[in-house]
Amino acid sequence: MDIALIGLGQMGSGMAGQLIDAGHAVTVWNRDKAKTEPFSGRGASIAESPVDAAQRGLVLTMLANDDALEAVTFGDEGILAAGPDILHISCSTVSVALTERLTEAHRRASQRFVSAQVLGRPDVAAAGNLSIIASGDATDLDRAQPLFDAIGTKTLRMGDRPVMAAAFKVAANFGIAAIIETISEQIRIAAAQGVSPAKMAELLVETNFGNRMIGVYGPMIAEERFEPAGFPLKLGRKDIGLAIAAAKGADLPFARLLASQMDAIISADGGTRDWSALGQPAKGE
Repeated sequence: MDIALIGLGQMGSGMAGQLIDAGHAVTVWNRDKAKTEPFSGRGASIAESPVDAAQRGLVLTMLANDDALEAVTFGDEGILAAGPDILHISCSTVSVALTERLTEAHRRASQRFVSAQVLGRPDVAAAGNLSIIASGDATDLDRAQPLFDAIGTKTLRMGDRPVMAAAFKVAANFGIAAIIETISEQIRIAAAQGVSPAKMAELLVETNFGNRMIGVYGPMIAEERFEPAGFPLKLGRKDIGLAIAAAKGADLPFARLLASQMDAIISADGGTRDWSALGQPAKGE
């Protein structure tokens, strides 16, 4: 397939390499032209501007933020100026608001637009092992699928509105941030009693801790299976208190936030539901 890729940061570079290796005819553009040179040596063409790149008909963007994506899409040199029937595949993690705006702008320009967020770090992108979270018109997603297959190992379709994939990705990244803070505080609690961070990390990895917890609690939360309680929230509050005490004053902002939220729920309804209801309103509200 004839494909253009705009954005050669760490993620975009890995994706471009996989598209070339898969045999696609790849054109690249980057604001810093020096980053295009390694790909020229691998057979890629170099576009003079985003609008030039988009003339290939299929253009994939992988950029750092809303401003960068806006800059390559709008204006005389942007993707929207490339004419009708262009399919723009946005892999950038950007706002829901911009995704909605881009969907409408492409529609008015008689172009097609798909949001195809990716899960994975730069090493995963370079290995072609990304997970693709895509949404948009099914025909457009089918057209883009060979590209998804080149850069990733799994494609999950969220629905027919591009904004759905954008919402999924920011929700996923919030979860990553929450997990990072959770692990950090777990290590601080154990370290306060002399347990090495390496040992705590080993426990989390060897027991597949995070995946097991998501496997248990994800379906319960999605299905609102909070009663009868397997582990009442009021007992969970006791354990959070024990963890805070064990940490000997170590900084535990997430733990203290959880304790405060639990206290509010217990005050309102007694905390008798399963502690998987932690993120829900108090019973009866």
